Amino acid sequence: MDFGLQGRVAIVAAASKGLGRAVAQELAKEGADIAICSRSASALQHAAAEIQKISGREVFHQPVDVTDPAAIAAFVAAVEKHFKKIDICITNSGGPPSKPFADTRIEDWRAAVDLLLISAVTFAKEVLPRMQKNHWGRFITITSYSVKQPVDGLLLSNSIRAAVTGMARTLANEYAAHGITVNNVCPGYTQTDRLQELAAMQASRTGATAKEIFAGWTSRIPAGRLGTPEEFAAVVTFLASERASYVNGASIAVDGGTVRSLL
Repeated sequence: MDFGLQGRVAIVAAASKGLGRAVAQELAKEGADIAICSRSASALQHAAAEIQKISGREVFHQPVDVTDPAAIAAFVAAVEKHFKKIDICITNSGGPPSKPFADTRIEDWRAAVDLLLISAVTFAKEVLPRMQKNHWGRFITITSYSVKQPVDGLLLSNSIRAAVTGMARTLANEYAAHGITVNNVCPGYTQTDRLQELAAMQASRTGATAKEIFAGWTSRIPAGRLGTPEEFAAVVTFLASERASYVNGASIAVDGGTVRSLL
């Protein structure tokens, strides 16, 4: 199947590892030119070299702290200057800490809002007018299945990722007439460093071992296993493609059936 991604330009945030890197690599393999960012310059450079080697596509990379709106604006401008256009934007970031409500400070809430919500808002502010001029675009947020079914212990993520989903659903209505689709992709338990971090946090809080925590997570998944970043990236790549031109305003869980709701 031809996804129509040859020569498209895609921004993927937080792409030095994990889901972001897998998405960037899959888009590049389908023929897109890629611009990636993350906080770690060394990890980013390594990821860019690997993606370019595997795909043969050009990979622009620049260190960016996505909690800094000015840094995002400068990055988007640099991508446009380098590639002359921006067709696709995948927002992504690390996750906030796992804390119960009683231990969560107002400062934690503000930091999580900046990390998850304001970063996505800023990318939208920067890329959507550029896509609008070209009458084509794909804006995709990487959120979590917690927007459909809250996850115990992930108070900040449950709360603020839901706001990202609401923003994206509203943008889907506002920009559809301009040839732009806006969708959310909601990963479940996937084999990434973030999951290892969450297991360590829960282990320190509960006294269970990381192995026991992973076993508990797996038991909740009808598929009976964790997902892979590559499986997640395949769904995002489809949504970024020409083939998904009539998929708009959707929040798609990639979770092995973990979410039990009908929608």
